[in-house]
Amino acid sequence: MSSAGGEFGRTVRAALKAQGLSIRAASRAMVYDHAFLSRVLAGKQLPSPELALSLDRLLNAGGNIVELAARLIDGAQSPSDQDQAAQPTLADFLPEGDPLSLLTVRSPRRVGVGEVTDLQKRVHGMRLADDVLAGGDLIAPALRELREAVRLYRENTHTQDVGRALLVQIGELAQIAGWIASDAGRHEEAERIYLLGLSAARQAGDMTLAGNLGGSLAYQMTNVGTPDQIREGLTLAQAALHDAGPDSPGKARALYWDRVAWAHTQAGGHENARAAIRALGEASEALAQSDDETEEPPAYLYWVDAGELQVMESRVYTELRRPLRAVPLLRDVLAGYDATHTREMALYLSWLAIALADANEPEESAVVAERVIRIASAVASERTAERVRVVLARLQEYEDVREVATLLAEHAA
Repeated sequence: MSSAGGEFGRTVRAALKAQGLSIRAASRAMVYDHAFLSRVLAGKQLPSPELALSLDRLLNAGGNIVELAARLIDGAQSPSDQDQAAQPTLADFLPEGDPLSLLTVRSPRRVGVGEVTDLQKRVHGMRLADDVLAGGDLIAPALRELREAVRLYRENTHTQDVGRALLVQIGELAQIAGWIASDAGRHEEAERIYLLGLSAARQAGDMTLAGNLGGSLAYQMTNVGTPDQIREGLTLAQAALHDAGPDSPGKARALYWDRVAWAHTQAGGHENARAAIRALGEASEALAQSDDETEEPPAYLYWVDAGELQVMESRVYTELRRPLRAVPLLRDVLAGYDATHTREMALYLSWLAIALADANEPEESAVVAERVIRIASAVASERTAERVRVVLARLQEYEDVREVATLLAEHAA
């Protein structure tokens, strides 16, 4: 970024230091993403006008920070800067420093292919466990496995090939551990885990895996973030797709296009709605192309199939308030869904409840909502708990309908 970007970061950091505030404390006070603020102050990303205003108010800067940000944003409008800003890369989202730097210890042992194979099996076992268990149940073992994997890499010696294989497994483990942490409602921790995995994947040269980690973080940001964070999440989802490249497996591109579609949906507005629908079409085309591939896709893509793309399509149409398209899709998915995947069952039913309410079918929506609540009550997932709250809030509009009134009264708490 330009020298003006460095000036903005230096000015804000000096003002924060003068008031005894760390970057993390400032991000919490403003309800901003810590990694986003760090990137802005490091000169890696332009500040948004909203962030500049929040900083100005926090630091009582009397408009100076807003003015400095405006000059920075205006100065970035040269064609070369515009081209660079038009397509950020995953590297733009990484924090300073390397959490995977090797340590020199007194008596390291030699790590070989056997240890990599054992780790690979444990990583895939954690993935399969996530299919049937929720984040609250898995967070402790997931973090323990991740810590051990990082220590195995950093504190021991290995060949270049074994080191790369360990980094790949750390990246894969970080993706599922980040997903588990997010499901448990530990979003800041999930972000740190995803960024650790992203660093590992990039060091290993595995950009397909890097795309999965970047897209996973983008998905969290677009689900639980502020409007600024949702916009950043959209940028990150696009960067993940771009960096994975056109030669990545079709299943990977399908998944990353789906995350772009969801990010556009969450960003709101007519243009984003159109972009979301286009992205869904790209996802379907990418999945169809995977049928012609001779190489097996990575094991972490085992769950990506036409049914999962149908789920995302139905969710997008629900968010876009198009229930006539969403309801048939959701009914079709749920008709053959594996009931042992209780968290996903509750989540998909919650979208059906919303779509039915949008279709002016409150009685049926209440029936589905009751099922959502019953399933969610047995699942240690913040994601399902939040969906219950969303469904109950949506049904408030129909509180004069007997079935809805009964449901709201029983679950008022």
